[in-house]
Amino acid sequence: MTQSSGVFIQSTQTDPVVRAGAVIRTEYERLHVLLTTLVEPQPTAGAGDGEGSGTGDAEGAPDRATTASPASASASVTTTATTGVVGEIRRHLTASAETLHAAAAHAPESRLLVSALRIARSALDRHVDALDAAGDSASATAAAQRVEAVLSVHRAVEEDVLLPALAALPGGVLPPLVADYETLLRGGSLDTSAVIDVRPVPREQRHPLVFARYARLTPGGTFTLVNNHDPKPLHKQFEAAHPGAYTWDYVERGPAKWQIRIGRPNHRPCT
Repeated sequence: MTQSSGVFIQSTQTDPVVRAGAVIRTEYERLHVLLTTLVEPQPTAGAGDGEGSGTGDAEGAPDRATTASPASASASVTTTATTGVVGEIRRHLTASAETLHAAAAHAPESRLLVSALRIARSALDRHVDALDAAGDSASATAAAQRVEAVLSVHRAVEEDVLLPALAALPGGVLPPLVADYETLLRGGSLDTSAVIDVRPVPREQRHPLVFARYARLTPGGTFTLVNNHDPKPLHKQFEAAHPGAYTWDYVERGPAKWQIRIGRPNHRPCT
């Protein structure tokens, strides 16, 4: 009997790409709403002309309740509000970089894609820094609009290209990576245990768990897998997904307990 190939019906909630896309889309829409709060509203036509608008008193003097000075307009964007939005954007960028981007960066099929995303990320970081430093509403509006423009490109690339590429990798790695992404968004931390014992884990969850842990390894890092059998199918999946980019060393060879030290070498494999 062959192992399940993980075929899903496209465009349904059973498809991991669709489910992952929904998570990513929700986060980008949340960031869009936050950025909108920093955009200074444009004055409507005819505002303040004094004709039927109730903006002047009997002697033609402007109504103080509807007239704002430049100083008060600038003060409408508070440092606290801007800092809060910037913090949420940076949290998102860090979460995606440490999960989705990190996993794709070490796969030959998606390595160049992540390189392009990281170049765009550098430009985005500069715009976010400008937003953080904005001292008035006009500057904040301009910076927020630039951030929004680059984020919209990131969203399209991640949804349309990155997620399908991750879903195509062996091991069913996409669902646990998205779970890790959500964990970081909530302010949590990822499991970086030196030992992963999959014996109590349901069989269908074992390979994705191991691949997700591998995705978090830095060059030279390792972890030890504990299993109740020799995980040869997992080894074949590693060879297919990361040829020359992983190490696989047996620490204990059964019969009841198997331990394998899995690592990411310091060198980049030749392609």
